[in-house]
Amino acid sequence: MNPDMQIVEDDVTNWEGKISLFYPVITRGCERQQLRAIYEFARLSKLAPDSALYSVVPALVVHLGSSHPSIREATAFALCRLARRAGAPFCPIIGQHGAISIILGLLPESSDRFRRSLLRLLSALVAFYGPNRITLAQNNGLDVVLELITSCSDDTRKPLLEILSAMAMLREVRRLVINAGALSFLIEAISLGRMISRIQAAHAIGLLGVSKRVRCMLADSGAALALLQLIREGNQSAKITAGNALGIISSHVDCIRPVAEAGAIPLYIELLEGPDPLGREIAEDVFCILAVAEENAVLIAEQLVRVLRGSDEEAKSGAVDVFWDIAGYKHSFPVVRDSGAIPLLIEILRNGNVDIRVKVVGTIAQLSYEEANRRALAEAGGIPLLIDLFNGASEELRDYATEALMNFGEDPTFRDLVNEANDMNFPAFVDASGRRNHISTSNEDMPSSMRRLSIEQLTSDPDFS
Repeated sequence: MNPDMQIVEDDVTNWEGKISLFYPVITRGCERQQLRAIYEFARLSKLAPDSALYSVVPALVVHLGSSHPSIREATAFALCRLARRAGAPFCPIIGQHGAISIILGLLPESSDRFRRSLLRLLSALVAFYGPNRITLAQNNGLDVVLELITSCSDDTRKPLLEILSAMAMLREVRRLVINAGALSFLIEAISLGRMISRIQAAHAIGLLGVSKRVRCMLADSGAALALLQLIREGNQSAKITAGNALGIISSHVDCIRPVAEAGAIPLYIELLEGPDPLGREIAEDVFCILAVAEENAVLIAEQLVRVLRGSDEEAKSGAVDVFWDIAGYKHSFPVVRDSGAIPLLIEILRNGNVDIRVKVVGTIAQLSYEEANRRALAEAGGIPLLIDLFNGASEELRDYATEALMNFGEDPTFRDLVNEANDMNFPAFVDASGRRNHISTSNEDMPSSMRRLSIEQLTSDPDFS
């Protein structure tokens, strides 16, 4: 091949033949020929299929360590093109041929455009292929990256943070990040770089937050706001990952109110109404955490009522789940009632499917421990519906209905209405009442489904400190 001649892409059926012409020039040509061949290969790599390019990769990795600066720079540019192709098919082979150790050797003395190319290449190699992260970590890569971050310019900070995000997917690296006092860099990485790297940073933050000690550090370092930003800006995967990490951090008492004040509740409603079951599950869990603060519970209940009025059955089911949980918090008695949820819950009990009706009756059972809630439930027509459940409903539905009816039966205002169920001699009601009475007698101080939780209790709970 004449290295001074560019290949014209007029025969797209023979890419393997065209690319094979570069190999002897790259490996045995003079410096000028090699340089021109590498840049031409980089240009064609945007067009050629993957299968035609693999054979040249080993030779390029060798040239990454060339003694000629121009060859090294051209090679870094070409390898970066390959590493960032869709699907990252070349990241394994580039790493397997020793590129990472070469890059680490070059980085300390590199500068300007060459350093940027090296960092962009390394970022892609570790973002898309796990074993490359291990190789980088085993070659003291974290120390190199952290040292560069502390002294880097703006145009190299982004790929450095991307590299740190990928490395933090390794448990040992996360431990070293904490010990090195570099947590702020990982939090910064949530807001800077490619989306895949921001997701990796959020995932690492979530894993770190499992530790109570680190959770406190994250809360103090502004991780919550960075995660909120990613939920707003990110794709569905980013929203779920950041939402999960933020939920973990939110269980720290110092975050419960600030996270809600920063606008988290509408964002989690979006997850609850979204298409991903995992996103809905995360949203439910986070709402139950945030709702231990009464002002948060009020905002959450208002949003959940809007969901109950909608037509998304999955989202409505998730909303009822949350109401079921927060109905047991000691400040929730007026919150759920004042939100307008009770008539909507009764309507779902009347017309909903079996699964959601179980959740509704469980919620009603929780609410029925409080006098004003009993009045609201009765005014909405709840008592006849509960009694009617003993005509062929499942045992689970009957048990929750029994719990609620027994609470109504202990209230002089509604005792006569409940006694009608006994007078009608529903065997299922009689059996369930007997089981319920036995439970109550053996544990009088703890109603079976009652859960009372407050922010004061959360503060004193070592799991949330």
